[in-house]
Amino acid sequence: MSTQPALKTLYDAPGPRGKALNVIISGFCLAGIAGGIFWVVTALNDKGQLAPEKWQPFLSADMWRTYLLPGIQGTLQAAGLAVVLATVLGILLGVGRMSQIKLLSYSCGAVVEFFRAMPLLILMIFCFQVFANYSLFPSTQMAMAAVVTGLTLCNGAVIAEIVRAGVHSLPRGQSEASMALGFSGGQMMRMILLPQAITAMLPPIVSQLVVALKDTALGYQITYVEAVRQGVQAGSAYSNYIPALLVVAAVMIAINFALSQLAVTVENRLRKGRKSIVKPEQVAVPQL
Repeated sequence: MSTQPALKTLYDAPGPRGKALNVIISGFCLAGIAGGIFWVVTALNDKGQLAPEKWQPFLSADMWRTYLLPGIQGTLQAAGLAVVLATVLGILLGVGRMSQIKLLSYSCGAVVEFFRAMPLLILMIFCFQVFANYSLFPSTQMAMAAVVTGLTLCNGAVIAEIVRAGVHSLPRGQSEASMALGFSGGQMMRMILLPQAITAMLPPIVSQLVVALKDTALGYQITYVEAVRQGVQAGSAYSNYIPALLVVAAVMIAINFALSQLAVTVENRLRKGRKSIVKPEQVAVPQL
């Protein structure tokens, strides 16, 4: 008699009527989406937003050199700094929250919960005002410092929870075996648990970094030069707001898609690396 547990499904497989109903509902949904897209395109065309002359400026170097490229550079620069700092901060807070030292664990937990609940825009504005009042940064770098600080604190708090969840997802035997071998708490975390949890943590961490890249657009409120702000200014200069924002959206989607694909590639390589163990027949058995 097989001891394998029976598989449980979340719902019954649809029968002929259910399949037909699903096809009908899917058809109505697709028709609704197609109708919505047609209505939007028609409305934009009637307003002249899709006229060729509206898109002509994007073929000139002046549009990209003056508006779009500085905005894209500002977005990538702020996101890149925030990604590195948030990852370091998240690992430190996540490991600190799992510490056996109660004071350190509670302190890291309080910091994580506070910045997870803090709205990012309010944090950016607060940092900008503090930096301006106390002249902590040059005036040309103040907006960028506020954006990077806000993104680092908020995303670092989220990454800390991802790190904690990734370590707790490991089998309990890993910790028990490490303690049996005489590893200290720090050695166990650094040498045993964190390296194994990287594969599980990578997809949600990269997803959070994509969120950080998109959240740089909030810097618009504190005069930071980023992609959305420059897209609006380009639309104002050339009287083509819709085409300018569509181009900016396409650029941001392309960057986020590339980052997501990079994460998938790295994750697959890590998984293959963990599976590439030595086969028993490849091990040389000493002759007695």
